[in-house]
Amino acid sequence: MFRRAMFPVLAIASVGLGLTACSASSGSTTSGASVGSGTVIQAAASINAWGSILSQLGGSHVKATSVITNPDTDPHDYEPTPADGRTIATSKLFVENGVGYDPWADKAVKASPDSSRLVINVGQLTGTPTGGNPHRWYSPGDVEQVAETITADLIKLDPADATYFTAQRQAFETHGLAQYHQLISAIKAKYAGTPVGASESIFAPLADALGLRLITPPSFLKDISEGTDPSAADKATIDAQISSKQLKVYVFNSQNSTPDVSAQVAAAKKQAIPVTAVTETLAPAGASFQDWQSAQLRALESALAQATGK
Repeated sequence: MFRRAMFPVLAIASVGLGLTACSASSGSTTSGASVGSGTVIQAAASINAWGSILSQLGGSHVKATSVITNPDTDPHDYEPTPADGRTIATSKLFVENGVGYDPWADKAVKASPDSSRLVINVGQLTGTPTGGNPHRWYSPGDVEQVAETITADLIKLDPADATYFTAQRQAFETHGLAQYHQLISAIKAKYAGTPVGASESIFAPLADALGLRLITPPSFLKDISEGTDPSAADKATIDAQISSKQLKVYVFNSQNSTPDVSAQVAAAKKQAIPVTAVTETLAPAGASFQDWQSAQLRALESALAQATGK
């Protein structure tokens, strides 16, 4: 069933990396020359948010592929191509999001059973319940948990290169994610408790991590995310929040701009409420996970500063 239409702002062709020469993309992925044991692990991820992290942690010892990189693609309704099926079938480590976000991924794994393959289901790993918010890559804590698990699984697959994978994980944490964590800490310290609005549930995990008070009705956030028509009561509540300036900043997913969301963006701008965007997939083309997220955090920080005068 079609969930929603995606409206990209930027074309996204591939996943760029900040730490290694390896890349994750929708097509074939070439890693750098392997060192140490000489093992190159075939790995894949259902979406490029996790694919970027997988690729960086694997470095030259992993050939990583992200199945979905196109911002026009709805992960809920995606039908894997034969090439995607081969990618998953030959992978020794596969990262799927779960929580109903990419149901095809689990089916593809089961269609090509391999007792030696390790599968990370992010929803199960993070304890996200059925029907919970699937956008786990917007939760900094979940990102850390997934990164730790990827590294542990790579070591299981290639124990001779444990030192290499441990070093990759350390570099990702201390260099790759450094600015990302710094921005999160700075925004939380300065703007915790600030009331904000959002177009859908994608922003909720990050709002929690930043200490922001997301006042948009949760049912509206979930409805827009899942492509369900929101209730008239929820829309009236948000209209009142915007017209009375109860919220300081409005955050919207620019790849899922429904008529209701577009109307709210326009209303917020009319009330001089700063509006900032997030996206579902990596942006711009060539960005790593951390560069993408850091750019969005900087834009949010600027909007909060404008709104509060801090």
